[in-house]
Amino acid sequence: MSDQLVNRTMAFAGILQAIAQVQHLARQGESDNTELAASLNTILVTNPDNTADVYQDKAALSKGYKLILNQLGDSSQKDVEITRYLVGILALERKLVRSNSGLGMLAERINQVHRQLHHFAITDEQVIANLASIYSDIISNLGPKIQISGNPVCLQRPIVQQKIRALLLAAMRSAVLWRQLGGKRRHLVFARKAIVDTAKKSLTL
Repeated sequence: MSDQLVNRTMAFAGILQAIAQVQHLARQGESDNTELAASLNTILVTNPDNTADVYQDKAALSKGYKLILNQLGDSSQKDVEITRYLVGILALERKLVRSNSGLGMLAERINQVHRQLHHFAITDEQVIANLASIYSDIISNLGPKIQISGNPVCLQRPIVQQKIRALLLAAMRSAVLWRQLGGKRRHLVFARKAIVDTAKKSLTL
């Protein structure tokens, strides 16, 4: 099991963990604060020494590994909605990395969030609103918007909308890292077994 595959699988688990929270929020209107913080914190680690530095909450990441088993393994529990969100994020990520101005603006806006965290927790509504606006201003305009399905009553609430956008930004952070580690969409088809085996081993470590 190569280090690169371990790191790439970790980043892919990070994407799925954030996406699963989007799905839960859209349906239930609430989120687990610890899991939310774990995903949002990944956005702020912009110059990690290694991949594990980005995902410091290993318990939260284990949900991402389990989702890999469900989505890429032989399980009958494949979730079409999760797949649709994943495809949307990976498409937007390709557009982001081709946009020099987008990447520059993203770095600048994330620095502003760092300053905000001197006064607020990552899950504070003001910080979430800031992260949501970064997604809306920079990522959302790059291509077709990701259509979120769920409970209309939940989706009308501003805080739910903001948390969803902030989590999509976290999914984008992991997607950028996954690509930097050599991740390609064809791996999800042709290297499926290797990714699933790595996720299984990572769950037992």
